[in-house]
Amino acid sequence: MYKRYHELVANINRWDHEYYVLDNPTVSDAQYDQVFHELLAMEAEHPELITPESPSQRVGAKPIEEFQKIEHSVKMLSLANAFSLEETYSFFEKAAKELDRSPASLALFSEPKLDGLAVSIHYEHGLFSYAATRGDGAVGEDVSHNIKTIKSVPLKLATDQPPAKLDVRGEVFMPKAAFAKLNRLAEKSGSKRFVNPRNAAAGTIRQMNPVCAAERDLQFIPYGIGEYRGDTEFTTHSEIIAYLAALGFRKNPHCYALSGSFDALAANYLVMEQARATLPMEIDGIVYKIDELALQIALGFIARSPKWAVARKFPAQPVVTQLLAVDFQVGRTGVLTPVARLSPVFVGGVTVSNATLHNMDEIDRLGLCIGDSIEIHRAGDVIPKIVKVVAQGDGRKPILMPEHCPICGAAVARTVGQAAFRCTGGLGCAAQAAEHIRHYASRKFMNITHLGSKLIELLYNNGTIKTIADIYTLKPGDIAELEGQGEKSAQNVLDSIEASKATKLEFFIGALGIPEIGEEGAKAIARHFKNYPAIADATLDELMLVPDIGPVMAKNVVGFFSDARNRAIIAAIIAAGVTWQDGQGDVAQEQILAGQTWVLTGTLSVPRNEAKAMLERLGAKVAGSVSKKTSCVVAGRDAGSKLEKAVALGVKIMDEEAFLQAYAEN
Repeated sequence: MYKRYHELVANINRWDHEYYVLDNPTVSDAQYDQVFHELLAMEAEHPELITPESPSQRVGAKPIEEFQKIEHSVKMLSLANAFSLEETYSFFEKAAKELDRSPASLALFSEPKLDGLAVSIHYEHGLFSYAATRGDGAVGEDVSHNIKTIKSVPLKLATDQPPAKLDVRGEVFMPKAAFAKLNRLAEKSGSKRFVNPRNAAAGTIRQMNPVCAAERDLQFIPYGIGEYRGDTEFTTHSEIIAYLAALGFRKNPHCYALSGSFDALAANYLVMEQARATLPMEIDGIVYKIDELALQIALGFIARSPKWAVARKFPAQPVVTQLLAVDFQVGRTGVLTPVARLSPVFVGGVTVSNATLHNMDEIDRLGLCIGDSIEIHRAGDVIPKIVKVVAQGDGRKPILMPEHCPICGAAVARTVGQAAFRCTGGLGCAAQAAEHIRHYASRKFMNITHLGSKLIELLYNNGTIKTIADIYTLKPGDIAELEGQGEKSAQNVLDSIEASKATKLEFFIGALGIPEIGEEGAKAIARHFKNYPAIADATLDELMLVPDIGPVMAKNVVGFFSDARNRAIIAAIIAAGVTWQDGQGDVAQEQILAGQTWVLTGTLSVPRNEAKAMLERLGAKVAGSVSKKTSCVVAGRDAGSKLEKAVALGVKIMDEEAFLQAYAEN
C-alpha cells in the first residue's frame, strides 16, 4: 500500500508537469481522473500516508480569515521602465559606461514581461514552504493557500539534491483562454466581469478561499531567485532560468540572448512585438537583463530598481472615441486644468470616460474642438491621454478658458511666460482653501506645530475651517470629537495656535501663499516696506524697487492685496491677535557684504539657517553652489566638493572660527 501510494503521487505530479509546464500531456483525462480518485480514496482511508507533495494538498487548506504579513529575506525590487528604443539603449549605455566597457560588449538576456502578479515562493529542502506577494518590496502577504493550487508550481522540486533554501521569484498570471472562460461564466451568473487578465489573477490570489483559486487555471513562470542556499553555482542569469526549469518550473517562451548594441535591441523588439499576439498570455513589454551575475553585483541598485535590468514597455493600444465636453478643474494652487469628457470607451483594460488635457497650449497643439473624433491611449498603460484628432465633428465648438473661476467666480489670469491659467481668488477660493491652510500653518511660516495636514483635512472636510482665519476660531470640542483626537490633543493644537500668534512680518507675508512669493521674496518685501499697511498698499512701481522682486512677483502681490476677500481674511487674523513688530527684518548691522555672494559648506557649530541669517544681516546673498561669482566660502568640518571647487576657482575661503569672529566684530 505504501509503495502504491507513492507511485500514485509520483505519477500524478509527473502528469501535471507534462500538462501544465511542458504543454505535452501523455495520458487521457479519463486515466488521470481515475488515478486521482484512487489517490483520494487511499488518503481518506489512511490519512497517515498523506505527504506534503501529494497533489491533493493543492486545495487542502481551509479558507483563511486574514492575510498574514511576511518579511522578504531578500527585497523584491521593481524595474525601471523604458518607453522607446532610445531609452532602452541609453539605460545600457549608462551601465556600460559605469563598467568601463561598450554597450555592444554586454551580454543581455531578454524575456517577455508577463502582465501578472509578482510573488515569492519559498522551498525548504525541496518542499514547498510558503508564498508571498511582493507588497511594498520589503513586506508582502502570505498567499500560500492559493499559490499551492497552481498546477505549474511544484510542491516538491524535481531533484534528488535540493537546496536547503530556495526563494523563487516569478509572475502569477491568467492565460488568455482562462480569462475568456472566467468572464463567460461571470456573464451567465450575472456577476461582475474582470477588466483584464492581470486584475483577474491578482483578485484570485487575494481570495480567502483556495477552492476558488483552484478553479481559475492560474499559471506561474519564474523570472529569478531571491534567497538561495544550495551547492549549485551560477555565473549568469540564463543559468538560473535553466536551473529552475530543471527543478520543474515552466519556462518563459521567447527568451533570447543578445548584445546591448542598438541594432540588437531594435531587432529583438520587432521579434517580440510580432510574437505578442501569438502568446497564450498577456505581456506588456520585454525585460532586458545583463546576463553576467558578476556585472549585476558590480552595478548594484538605485532606489528600488536594479541598474542592470530594465523593462521596455510596449506602446499603449490606441482607440477612437468622441470628445463630448471639456470641464475645468481648479487645483489646490489655483491652476485651472482642462479635463476632457469622452464618450466611454474600453482601452487598456479599463473603461475610460475622462482624460486630462494638461493646459490650453496642449489643446491648441492638438487643434482640438468639442465634437471631434479623437484617438486616445493610456500613457504608460496608466493615464488616459488624447493623442490626436482623427476627424473633425459636425458643429464642432472651440474650447475656451473661462474668464472667471468656476468655484469662486474670481478672475482667471495667465501668468506671463507660463502655460498655466490661475484663479486670482486667493484666500477666498474654496478649491484652494485646504492647501492655503496647510501652507499657512507649515513650519517655515506660521509654525503651528500640532496642526498637521491630516487634521487640517478633517477640519476642512467637515466645514469647521474654511479659510486661514478660521484657525483662530477653533474650540477644544472642534478637535477633541474627531476620530483619533482627544482633549489633550485638542489642547496641544490650541496651544500651538496661540504660540504662533507672535511672529515676524516676513513669516506672515510668506504664509499668505501669494503666487511666486516664497521665503526669500517675503523676506525681501518685509525688510523693504517694514510694515503690513505699506505692503498691502504698495504699487507695482514701488514693489519693483525691492531687491530680487521681478515684474511677475510684483504683479502677483498687487493683485493679491487688491482682492477685498483677501484683505478681509487678513483683517480677521489680525483681530484674532496675530502680531509682529513693525520694522522687524530691518537690518541693524551695517551692510558690509552687500552685493556679495557667499556659500556655506561642511558641518558648522551653529545651525545652517542661523549662519545663513547672520550673512544676510550683513547684506550677503547666500547661494547653494560655488561659481566664479562666489565672493567667499565658509568651510566647516568635513567640507567636501564645494570646498574643492572653491580651491580650484581661486575663491576666498574662511573657516567657521574666523567667520564667527568677523561677525562678532561687526
